[in-house]
Amino acid sequence: MFKSRNVFRILLSFMICMGMLYGIGIDAAATGTTDYLDSFSAGISNIIAPESGSTNEEAIEELTQIAEEDSHKTDLVMADVKVALNVRAEATEESEKVGLLYKDCGGKILEQKDGWTKIQSGDLVGWASNEYLLFDEEAEELAGEVGNMIVTIETETLRVRKDPNLDAEVIGLLGLDDSLDVIEVVDDDWISVDFENDVAYVSAEYVDMDFYIDKGETMEVIRQREAEEAEARRKALITKNEAIIAESDDVKLLATLIYCEAGGESYDGKLAVGSVVMNRLRSGAYPSTISGVIYASGQFTPALNGKVARVYYNETVPDSCYEAANQVLAGYSNVGDATHFRRAGNHDGILIGNQVFW
Repeated sequence: MFKSRNVFRILLSFMICMGMLYGIGIDAAATGTTDYLDSFSAGISNIIAPESGSTNEEAIEELTQIAEEDSHKTDLVMADVKVALNVRAEATEESEKVGLLYKDCGGKILEQKDGWTKIQSGDLVGWASNEYLLFDEEAEELAGEVGNMIVTIETETLRVRKDPNLDAEVIGLLGLDDSLDVIEVVDDDWISVDFENDVAYVSAEYVDMDFYIDKGETMEVIRQREAEEAEARRKALITKNEAIIAESDDVKLLATLIYCEAGGESYDGKLAVGSVVMNRLRSGAYPSTISGVIYASGQFTPALNGKVARVYYNETVPDSCYEAANQVLAGYSNVGDATHFRRAGNHDGILIGNQVFW
């Protein structure tokens, strides 16, 4: 026979899963503590000695099942679209569009009603139709496939080592607020990271680690970017030479990104990264310029952490990266219409070297 203490533990677990403990505080303050606790005690008594004729064991089993099912619920939501999803001010198709949630972007659930979910994704807050969203385990599964663990450096200078120990060779230095993709948490002291397309190690003591999922964009940000691009095009028309300069800069910028993302990969790997940029440019769901695609919010880690800018102005990019950039600019793609890639792991797609494209 189950003891009443066991019953209460199960009930308490159920309430934590359902978020009812917070509700108790509100209701008790509003209706009077004594009345509320009396009704709460009556509820416990009904489980210990059910009035319906069911046994204690049956009631406990049912309650436990509900708690286990609800334990899988999270406040994570992911976009389930091929290109982009409209996010609106209110829960209706006729409402003003306040932003876009792109493919594989995610956010936090704020509220749900009538087949709509209010989400927060970065600075974007608004309502999206449940028809184009993933929730709970499906959302977690997609987030695990497309999201990245990123470490951000929290000290002025951090040594990057070849192996996870203090006597290992130093192969690079990182500065404050630099960030890298995480490959694996080795132990409490060391984290393996993707450093210049190779596996390296940093001390866990001096970094902050976050799980990163691409975020949506507000219409304000989108309009501002479009206005800046329109102004850039207007200025480019002032003289014919400016158009030529802009084209040359695009080649260099694309080659620089290819170097930062796939400098250690084969030529096919470099082509694939360049193809992703051009596929995004042509898709209509991303900015309409190469620089806009590369620097769109949260899309490419080397652009996010400043590496692209440093290499662009201070380093020599290999000829193979320029060749790959010119080839994809001419329309070639070796990854079809893929618009995403990451280090090879648990995501299906086209595997090229150490990266997978989808």
